Parts: sequence; C-alpha cells; structure tokens
Amino acid sequence: MAVTRRQFMKVSAAGLAASSVGALGFLDAGDALAAGVRPFRLEKATETRNTCPYCAVSCGVLVYSAADAKDGKAKVIHIEGDSDNPINRGTLCPRGAASLGFVHSVNRLKYPMHRKPGSDKFERVSWDFAMDRIAKLAKEDRDKNFVAKNRDGVTVNRWLSTGFLGGSSCSNEAGYLTYKVVRSTGILALENQARI
Repeated sequence: MAVTRRQFMKVSAAGLAASSVGALGFLDAGDALAAGVRPFRLEKATETRNTCPYCAVSCGVLVYSAADAKDGKAKVIHIEGDSDNPINRGTLCPRGAASLGFVHSVNRLKYPMHRKPGSDKFERVSWDFAMDRIAKLAKEDRDKNFVAKNRDGVTVNRWLSTGFLGGSSCSNEAGYLTYKVVRSTGILALENQARI
C-alpha cells in the first residue's frame, strides 16, 4: 500500500494535535504525569549556609538537614555548593563535594581524646578537662620559654616555643580577634589558613 504525501501529512498532523492536547493538560494526561513525579528529596529539609572547612579559599556551601526517622534529631542529608557565593559560584572541589562523607565518617572525632603518658590508647575526656589541660600546658611552656628582653636589653616580649594555626572557616572579625589574642600572649609563629 502506497502512502501519498498528503496522507502522511494528515496522519502526522492528527498525531501531533492529539499528543499536544494530552500534554497541555486538556485530558487526564497531566494528572497522570504529575502523579508519577517523585517528591523532591530536599523539600522538607532545612537549608543552612556555611563555609567549606578544607582550605583557604572559603567556598560557600549549602548544608541540608532533616529530622532522623529513628530518634528525631536533625541529621545532615546533603551538602552542595552555594551558587550565590561570590567565591565559588556553586562549584566545589572534590574534597568539598565529598564533605558529606566527612560528616558521617565513623573515624571523625566528636569529642576530646587524651592519651595518658605511657599509655598506648586514647581515652575520651570532657571538654572542661581538655581546655584546662591545654591552658595548664600553655602556661607552663610560656613561663619557661618567654623572652622579655633580647641580648641588647630591648623589650621584645616573645614566646617562641609555641605556634598557632587559625582556620579558614572564620569570619574577618573572628580572624582579627584571633590575631589580637594570640599576639597578646607573645606568640610570633601565627599562621592563618584564610587568605581572603
């Protein structure tokens, strides 16, 4: 059976018209399509803007959290680049893109650990114990190694045996306060990871 050009055009036009009527929602095709669409998985999640903690670039990230079905506590379920951030415009490096794995890693420390002298294992300690121990050891080291005057008798007030490393997740204000506090102790070895 031979199909003429005119017959082909008529059948094509009728098929296009029928599918357009269904696709535009004049029939129940729109309802069927809407029923088959899965709900967006981040629809009920809480969105929080943050800064990637890995390097000095300080890329913006969006952290999505939702209540866990088991215990009702908020749990991070997704992390992506922040497209409104002027630093990264929504892009992330491989480390930043994989930061959800860092959040849920079983190897991630969630509380302070202390290894007693002579012991071969770390033990969990309280935050108060950790902060008191750090303050005590820092005070002992500063008292022992503080240099008030150099060889020529000039006042220098230096503490050369200890250094301080700041992080990239701090704001400018936190970085400024960190600088002031660390310099007030006499520490010269101050390095801040953030360079923006």
